Amino acid sequence: MPSAKTQPARGMRDFLPEDVRKREYVIGVIKEVYERYGFEPLETPAVENIETLTGKYGEEGNQLIFKILKRGVHEGTGEADLALRYDLTVPLARVVAEYRDKLPKFFKRYQIQPVWRADRPARGRFREFYQCDVDVLGSRSMIVEAEICGAASEVLLKLGFSDFCVRLNHRKALTGILGVAGVSLEKHDSALIVLDKLDKIGADGVRKEFAERGINEVAGDRLLTFFSDLASLEHAAEIVAEERSQQALSKAVLGRIVEFVTDNELGAQGVAELQSILDYVDAMGLADRVRIDPSLARGLSYYTGAIMEMNVKDLAGSLGGGGRYDNLVGMFLGQDIPACGFSLGLERILVVMSERQMFPESVGTAPAEVMVAIWNEESIAESIRLAQELRAAGLRVDLYPEADKLGKQFKYASSVGVPFVAVIGDDERAQGKVALKDMRSGEQRSVARDEAARFVKEVSRKGAEPQRETPG
Repeated sequence: MPSAKTQPARGMRDFLPEDVRKREYVIGVIKEVYERYGFEPLETPAVENIETLTGKYGEEGNQLIFKILKRGVHEGTGEADLALRYDLTVPLARVVAEYRDKLPKFFKRYQIQPVWRADRPARGRFREFYQCDVDVLGSRSMIVEAEICGAASEVLLKLGFSDFCVRLNHRKALTGILGVAGVSLEKHDSALIVLDKLDKIGADGVRKEFAERGINEVAGDRLLTFFSDLASLEHAAEIVAEERSQQALSKAVLGRIVEFVTDNELGAQGVAELQSILDYVDAMGLADRVRIDPSLARGLSYYTGAIMEMNVKDLAGSLGGGGRYDNLVGMFLGQDIPACGFSLGLERILVVMSERQMFPESVGTAPAEVMVAIWNEESIAESIRLAQELRAAGLRVDLYPEADKLGKQFKYASSVGVPFVAVIGDDERAQGKVALKDMRSGEQRSVARDEAARFVKEVSRKGAEPQRETPG
C-alpha cells in the first residue's frame, strides 16, 4: 500500500498517459463536432471572486464551494475572498455581463474545463471533475434546442454509441399537467422532484413520496394514471416496432398531453414548443433519436422551457442533459437573456467507453509510432538526426536515450507498445538505409532512409507485414 503522502488529495485523481490520451480523444471529437455547428470555445479562470459564486446554487451548493482564504497579512482573519470554480454556467453569466458589448447577438459557446466541489468523495463522485457545456444565448427560437440535440447526438455517434435517445420534455407542459391534475402551485417543485424518480422508484414509491410531501392524494393518483397510460402507449409502440416508430410514438405522446392539458394555456404553450422542436429535429434527420418523455423533470428549478437528457439503452443514468433557462444567465445584468444549454457527462462517457472497449487502437498506450534505437556510442548523433527527420515527416518518434544492447532496446519498445523500431547499423549507415522492425509481427526489413517515414505510415495504415531481414 503506497504511503498516504504519495496519493492525491481525497476526491482528486492523477491521470496517467493512457487516461489523458483517452480524455483528449473524446474532447477532440466533441470540439470538432461543436465547432462544425458554429460553437466557439470559451475558457474562464479556475478561481472566481467568492461573491460571484455564493448565492447562485442554493444553500446546499454554497456549502460545497471550495473557498480560498485571504493571503498575506490578511491570512489570520480566516476569511475567504476567492473560490474555485463550481460549475461553468455562473462563469458564463459573468462573462456575458462583462463583455456584453463585444459578444455577438447570438453567442454560441462550448466550454470544457474542470470544476471543483467540496463534496464527500464516493465511488464515481470526485471533488475535481470535468464539465463539458455547450450553450446558445440570445434567442428564444426552438431551432436552438434542435441544434443542441443534433450536436450532442452527433458527438455520441462519432464516439461509437448507437443505441441512445434524447429524452425531451418541457417545464411548461409539466406545469400544465400538474395544474390539470390538481397539484397546488406551491407543491409543483416537490411533485417534479418526485416525478423525476418515477423510472427509479416506480409508481408505489412515487405515491409514497407524494404523501410524505403533502401532495393531494387525488391529484397524485391522476398524475400516476396519466403516466401509466403513457407507459402503455409506449409498450404498444415497442410491440408494433414500425419504421420510424420513435417519431410516431413522440407524436402519439404529444397527442395525449394535448388531450390532458387542453384548457391549460401554459401547458398548451409547452406542447406547441415541443412540437416545433420535433419538426426541426425531423428536418435534421434526427427524429428517430428524440423521444417525448413527460416524466422527465431534471429536478432543477431554473429551467424555464424544454429539458433534455441523453440515455443509452441498458445503461443506468444519463450521458448528458440540459435545457432552456431564460432567467439565469442575465443574473449579473439585471435583465433576462434567452439561453439554452447542454452538458455532456464527460467522465461518465470515458468510463463507459473504457468498459465497452470503444476506443480506437490509435488511442492505445503507445507513446510513439516509432522508436529510434542507438546502435553504439559512435552512432548517437546519426540516430538523433534520424529521429528529427522522422518527426519532420509527421511521425511521433521516441529516441532511446542510451547505447544499450539492441535486445534491451527492443524489449523496452515492446513494453511501452511502440509498433516500430528504427535502427541504423554500420551496414545501413553505409548504404543510406534504415532497418525497421515491426514489434507486432517481429518482421524486419531495410528501406531507403528517405522512404522510412512513408513505409511506417503505409504499414500502419494497411496492416501489412514487411519481409524478414536483419540489421547490419
